[in-house]
Amino acid sequence: MVAAGLAACGGGGGDAPVQQAQQQALSVSGGGAAAGDVQALAAASDAVRLAHQASFGPSTALVTEIGAQGAAAWVRAQLAAGGSRYSSGGSDGIHRNVGETSFCDLPPQSGNPNCWRDWYSSEPLLWDFYRNALGQPDQLRQRVAFALQQVVVISEVELSGTYGLRNYHNMLLEQAFGNYRDLLRKVTLSPLMGDYLDHVNNDKDAPNENFARELLQLFSLGTCKLNRNGTLQGGACQPTYDNDTVRQYAYALTGWTYPPGGSTEWGCWPEGANCQYYGGDMVAAPALRNTAARRLLSGVNVPAGATAAQALEAVLDSIMGHGNLAPFVAQRLIQHLVLSNPSPAYVDRVAQAFLAGRYTPADGGAAIGTGSKGDLAATVAAVLLDAEARSERVARRSGGALRPPVLLFTGVLRALDGHTDGEPLGWWWGDTLRQHVFRPPSVFSFYPPQYPVAGTSLVGPEFGIHNVNTALERLNYLTYLLDWGGSEPSDDIPGATGTGVALDRWVAMADNAGALVDALSQLVIGKRLPLGPRAQVVNAVAWWTRDRDPDNWRLNRARTAAYLVLASPEYQVMR
Repeated sequence: MVAAGLAACGGGGGDAPVQQAQQQALSVSGGGAAAGDVQALAAASDAVRLAHQASFGPSTALVTEIGAQGAAAWVRAQLAAGGSRYSSGGSDGIHRNVGETSFCDLPPQSGNPNCWRDWYSSEPLLWDFYRNALGQPDQLRQRVAFALQQVVVISEVELSGTYGLRNYHNMLLEQAFGNYRDLLRKVTLSPLMGDYLDHVNNDKDAPNENFARELLQLFSLGTCKLNRNGTLQGGACQPTYDNDTVRQYAYALTGWTYPPGGSTEWGCWPEGANCQYYGGDMVAAPALRNTAARRLLSGVNVPAGATAAQALEAVLDSIMGHGNLAPFVAQRLIQHLVLSNPSPAYVDRVAQAFLAGRYTPADGGAAIGTGSKGDLAATVAAVLLDAEARSERVARRSGGALRPPVLLFTGVLRALDGHTDGEPLGWWWGDTLRQHVFRPPSVFSFYPPQYPVAGTSLVGPEFGIHNVNTALERLNYLTYLLDWGGSEPSDDIPGATGTGVALDRWVAMADNAGALVDALSQLVIGKRLPLGPRAQVVNAVAWWTRDRDPDNWRLNRARTAAYLVLASPEYQVMR
């Protein structure tokens, strides 16, 4: 059942309204429903869909909230909400007074078996990431930041320094609804990015081209010239730039070093540079600057003698002025938030919002955005509130996206009133399902945006990490939570809670197997399962009776219903 659905992929409180919608789902499916019931069911279904697109998964409270406010009002409220932050892990001490003795061998860290984890790795951020994803109200900001971290990529696979990784990812949270120009400036000046893509302390006479290349290819423009609707200009790939252009950008971006604050007993190198330190943006280092004139894209030039700051603004001018930027950003955000194969018209509408810096929802309320090109609040609103995102009538052969592992982890926990401290979702389940947050394998992130779905003309980025083994491991994750009881708190994790689910609400409904399956389906899918699969699931749930298991038959019904509904293609593929 799971395999068939995947192959088709193209592309606490306040429970009463949700329970009413679930009961309406039952009455409507029986026929003879009033028009008001059908409308209420459609609204509940859309609330569930928006929760999948704009949060880390529907919960009863969230679906109720969206249903009460309406999609546009809820998005506006989320855009205005305060932001979560990452706060766990060590400070900048690892880059101060560096000598021959390792930081972890110095007091007070000496003898601490978790020094590397807490001061150098991304594990403390991962704990914060999953705790925030489950429990914090600023769901949209977190989802957009998660999308951005897969576009403007850094990775702990090649970097170390918990405080620096924390700074970078807090920056993405802060910039999630800002302006794309400001985001690119912060990314360019990040000392983490400087280390990751080799442009901090770059050689002014023979600069490393890594950052310049990825700035153009992966962070802003892509390799082929695009129409505003994301289609290829002229119907075939015409290169956006050539290698000489990349070199021009690499030279233009020389002259930057670490922010002040780091020190070593050997001094800093090269001459004119600061020591490695991640406590702020990179600063200009005139001794490292190549001041020759440079020719960039979009008719922009860097004049001879320009400072590093002046050259950076010219670089940003050239990118913001390029015709590829709006469709590039539109496509990436649509794929990460809504579906894998947006229509050209959908891409064009989102690109228009990016260019205008403003989006007016159809609810007649106030426009969203500042009116400045690159406004991400306007762009995100356009992505989520477009008719193609909100309509159930998107063609099934081109609508939807395979649920990425991170959204499986969080979605199951949020739906089943779960809790987590994040610990098992990193080195265990994150590695197993090949999406270990903050540790993408390369600057291309976890999977390429144009990964083809076998046997179709469609793309499915998440299929880049999906195979027979990971398909089975998705089911094992459900088994881990529902049958193994999740994980107990670990003594060496600060504020540990363990990871698990609470099925009390579903156990209370277990006398009626059909009602239980339908209520759970309504919450996590937005509608009932298809007729044939539903009958099989209901039969499997109803197999558990008082006679077969006098003590636990209701609990086993709830476990079985949750396993089969959450393992279904209708859940594993987001539509």
